[in-house]
Amino acid sequence: MTHERTIILGASHWHVPLYAEAIAEMHQVVGVSDDDVSLVQGLADGWGAPVEADWRKLVDLPDIGLAYVFGPHSDMAEKCHALIERGIPFVVEKPLGTSLAELSAVRKAADAAGVPATVPLVQRDGPTDRWLAKAGRPTYQRTSFIAGPPSRYLDNANPWMLDPVSAGGGCLANLGPHFVDLFLQGCAEPAAHVDSRLSSVLYGGAVEDHASLIISTPEGREAIVEVGYAFPGSPLKRYCSYTSVGEAGFASVDSDGSATFTAVDGTTESAKIDVDSDPLYGPFVRRVAQTLEDGFRGLPTLAQLENVMRPIWQAYDDQHGGKEHA
Repeated sequence: MTHERTIILGASHWHVPLYAEAIAEMHQVVGVSDDDVSLVQGLADGWGAPVEADWRKLVDLPDIGLAYVFGPHSDMAEKCHALIERGIPFVVEKPLGTSLAELSAVRKAADAAGVPATVPLVQRDGPTDRWLAKAGRPTYQRTSFIAGPPSRYLDNANPWMLDPVSAGGGCLANLGPHFVDLFLQGCAEPAAHVDSRLSSVLYGGAVEDHASLIISTPEGREAIVEVGYAFPGSPLKRYCSYTSVGEAGFASVDSDGSATFTAVDGTTESAKIDVDSDPLYGPFVRRVAQTLEDGFRGLPTLAQLENVMRPIWQAYDDQHGGKEHA
């Protein structure tokens, strides 16, 4: 495995510090971009890489083997198309754009050009996912994931996350993909129908701070996904809880990591698991490096992200009277 010449686009995204150590270990970073270079100078120094305000200069560097795409959601599709035109494999944060049409166009272009791409849906195969899988293929699943207040995006220099034009939406577009993905992967079916409710009553912002989805599949399997920016600023960071019902029994995980599984014969086992998603980004980077030569085999695909985002963008369209969500 070689340390590919790698570029990082839009590096002031709040997730990038979660990747940074593993990126330094697994890749040779040769360029970092952000509209405000002062925000990413420290990261670039840690990687020993130069910084550019214009990401286009980085995609034209010679012999680039990999790119990570961050930054405002409204800029993601343009960055991805530029990479595809140059044959550069890439990792792109969800939701990849501000509409299903943008995502679909990137997926089709990458497929046509044979350019590998993957998405950090890091909850997949994490401790919570593995515990819920004890219940078997989900018949009914419920997720509640309530993160900190919208003000955190002002504090971490990502104010565009509170602009519906730049972000495409609020907590649903940002947090929802992880948990829609867990359900769809678990039951191996697409979403057939979605009911939704979005609200910004708590903070009165331009993007929603609470959202609820009910997703059903062609076989009638059902997931309830609740996400929000409604947890107070706190070292606890978030509230989360999960349940999944399948042919093997009932699995649950609580916010403190307490996990139980009750089998159909009535026996119950308990454990304590790590429900913090932050530690999942480093292992994802290592898998990116390990699978790059195989086209990111086994990692989330753009087609899978498209299936995840379809019910989410549908919810925005439904809540805005069938009009474009942004």
